[in-house]
Formats: sequence, C-alpha cells, structure tokens
Amino acid sequence: SALGRSGGGAAAPAPAGLGLRLCLGGWGSLVNPTGVAACPGSGRLAVAHDGKKRIHVFGPSGFCLRRFGERGDAGSDIKYPLDVTVTSDGHVVVTDGGDCSVKAFDFEGRGVLAVREGFCLPWGLDATPESEVILTDSEAGALYRLTADFQRGELKKCQMIRSRLVSPRAVAVCQTSGAVVVIEHLKARGPSKGSTRVKIFSAEMDLISQMDSFGLNLVFPSRIYATAVAFDKEGRVIVTDICSQAVICLGKPEEFPIFNPLISHGLSYPVGLTYMANDSLVVLDSGDHSIKVYSS
Repeated sequence: SALGRSGGGAAAPAPAGLGLRLCLGGWGSLVNPTGVAACPGSGRLAVAHDGKKRIHVFGPSGFCLRRFGERGDAGSDIKYPLDVTVTSDGHVVVTDGGDCSVKAFDFEGRGVLAVREGFCLPWGLDATPESEVILTDSEAGALYRLTADFQRGELKKCQMIRSRLVSPRAVAVCQTSGAVVVIEHLKARGPSKGSTRVKIFSAEMDLISQMDSFGLNLVFPSRIYATAVAFDKEGRVIVTDICSQAVICLGKPEEFPIFNPLISHGLSYPVGLTYMANDSLVVLDSGDHSIKVYSS
C-alpha cells in the first residue's frame, strides 16, 4: 500500500502496466546470482552466478544456450563473479571479486582478456554503445573507463574517471546521453544496516544530482535501499529496492527524484536490472534464484 502513494514533484509518468512475461532459472539452475546483462544485438541474456560454470547465457525465448566460466584457479577461470555486462560487439565482461580482476569472454565462452592490474575490488560494470566498459571499484571508491579491443584481446586504456566515492557498486550508462548513475553503499550508523546513495553524473563526469536513503525517505512513502540500477530508453533512472521488494522509477536526471513504482509485487530480493532491445525489463531476483522478464 505504501508503494501506491506517489511522492515528489510533478513529472512525466514512467511506463506502467508491466506484466511478468517469462521466469527463468530457479534454485539449482542458478545459484545465488549476482548480475544480469542483455546483449544489445541478439537479445541474449548473460547471468553471473555461483555455480560450477559461472556464466549462463539464455536466448530471448528463455532456453539456456550456453554455460561457461569455470570455477577454479586458472587464469581465465572465474572465482567469484560480482557483475556482468555485454558489449555491443558481443563480448561478455565479468568483474571477479576472487582475484580482483575484470575478465572478458566471447559468446562461445572463450576467454579473450583479463585485466588484473590496479583494482582493489572491481564490482559493478556497464557497457557504452562504443563497447567501452564503465566499472566501479568498491574498495578504492573509484569509477573507471576501460577501453579494449576485445576481438584481439588487447587492453588499450584503463582510466580512473571519478574518485572519492563511498563503496560504489552498481553502475549504469545511459545509451543516449552518456550519463552515468552509481549506487554508493554508505556505512551504518548505530544499529541500522546502513543506507545507499544514488549519484548521477553527466557524460563529462560532472555531478548532476544525488540523493541518499534519508533524503529519498523524505520524499517517498517508504525507505529505499537500492541494489541495482539501469536507464530506460527515455533516459529515466530505474532502481531495485530490497526494502519494498520493488522496482522503482526515479525519473530523468533533470527531474530526479520522482517516485513511480514499476513492479511492486512478485519479487523477493531483486539485485540485478537491465533492459532488452525490445524494451522488456529484466530483473534478477536472488531471493528465488531467478530472472524475471517484464513487458507492457
């Protein structure tokens, strides 16, 4: 009932009427999944999880097409995947918390590149339309831009583009404006479990807007603890909230924050979020180890 009450200023409403179209995975098929990403061209979904093969690739219809990324200690093995993205040229890029690296694979599962230098704890990542990768380093409090020729397996540049962030994890890049949104995880004070802060940067990495859980709680009817973030095709910021087990639209950067719940039931612990090329919304629910695909 709390999610039904709107808050914030007047703004253009986000798309409503999303219905569950497809549910994939489940315990055994996926084990404690941590990240999900959609291939812009093919519509395939890549999911990072804790199984023997760490990456599952699902086709648009829901069939599992491939599993790869062995759990192990070899150079191209994945020890502890934290997030995944898919570049526009069809490469799957994974942050590995086990050896603090970023690893790239083709869709056949062949390892093409591993970047280990300079990271403390690489966590969230998202790809730009130019197949660059924007990633967070949670322990270093930094944001990086990684440029590589994935076809040749060559790293061209890894540049820190923002520092002095507080435990940044999830990140998303707007495919039209180039804006970047980051979720910071703030330290707990007293008996509380901590809180989160959503920061939005322009393509030039200037801070546009920010709001933490306390500020959002002044505007919205319920406390928000954001775990995943994405931009929709209109450039609106969408987050998952584990407190209300919901997906919420916070509006465009210039109107941030508004409050528009997109999905308010049927989720247990949403931790991942992405949009497919057909504008379907994909939610990774680690509570029941599943991927839920919604469309209007």
